[in-house]
This record gives sequence, C-alpha cells and structure tokens, in this order.
Amino acid sequence: MIKKLLMSCVVIFAIYFFISMPSVQKKFLYPFPYRSTVENYSARWNVDKFLAISVMKVESNFSKEACSRSGAIGLMQIMPETAAWIAYQLGETPDEYAEDLEHLNNPEINIRYGTWYLSELKEEFKGNEVLILAAYNAGRGNVREWMEKNNWSYDFSDVDKIPYAETRDYVKRVLHCRKKYAKLYSSQDLRPTPIALHELKFARLSNLLH
Repeated sequence: MIKKLLMSCVVIFAIYFFISMPSVQKKFLYPFPYRSTVENYSARWNVDKFLAISVMKVESNFSKEACSRSGAIGLMQIMPETAAWIAYQLGETPDEYAEDLEHLNNPEINIRYGTWYLSELKEEFKGNEVLILAAYNAGRGNVREWMEKNNWSYDFSDVDKIPYAETRDYVKRVLHCRKKYAKLYSSQDLRPTPIALHELKFARLSNLLH
C-alpha cells in the first residue's frame, strides 16, 4: 500500500514538473497563435502585446469562429456595432467597412479592430489595465458610471470592488494570463515555471502525455 502511494506521488510530481516546463506551458496552456499579427497591431496602436493575447485567450480561447450569445464575433469577441464604430474611427471607406464587417471572424481583421479598441480604452482610462479590461467586457459606459458612483480615480486597482461578478472574473483571468504570457515569452530563462493546479483545466492531460 505504501509502495503504491509512493509511486503515485512520484508520478504526480513528474507530471507536475513536466507541465511546469516553459515549453510545455507554451504549447498547451499559454500558446501564442497569430503572434506576428498581434505584435504588428499592438506595436501600431501602442498596446501591450501580452495584454492583447490574454484578452484573446479569455474571450475566445483562440477560436476564430467563436460567437457569443450576445452576438460578439471572433478571436477578440467584437460586437458588430462596436466594429462599425471602430471602422468609422479608422477612416475606412464604405466598401472597406462593408467588407470588414462581413468577415469579422477573419483573424487579421478581428485582431486589428480588437487591438485598436484596447488602445482607445487605454487612452480613455489613462492606461489603467483594470478599468480598460472592465470596459472591454462590460462597456465603457458602465465603467464610467461605476467610477462616478463609487468615486474611483484612474488609480483604481481593487478588482473585487467591480459590481459585476462576470466582469470581476474576466479582469482577474486576463491579468493572470497576462502575467503568465509576460513571464513565458519575455524571458530566455528555461527553468520550470510553477503553475497553479487550477491552470490544468486549460490543458488536456492526455495530450500532455503523448
């Protein structure tokens, strides 16, 4: 009995160590699809690329065909009406506008619009990532209302005070992912990076073992 228990502990430790390796985390937990496109538009609009890819992961888990019940479309889950406003702000011609809105699930279009919108929110909320993400999820109008009602400044950082549970969870998840992406893709350090057990839900253990 003790021998079996020890063997089980060894196997669990080995799996945990394996999953904690940066190369494994990059492939299964925190991949970076569409990297060149994300980096291109993040640089153009002056947006943190790790924030952009984290929004994409939480919004759609990198499914370009994702469509929410409310009608948000694509990798960065953009509402058609928001996309129309973005197209206008970008100065697109009517033909460009119509073409882009018809193909919002196209990764290049979706990422271009999504990163521009993050840039717009960054300017509006003075670079405060909690407010930026809350606005991306719940709408800038709601965030403005919360700021006024609760006397929040642009230094606001207490995520737990966000009134909507869904938005609180969203902001926490994106910021958590951003921290992971920054660590995995900014450093050349190849030492295993410890992960929390809840992160395993993002991976299929059977895939990790084959």
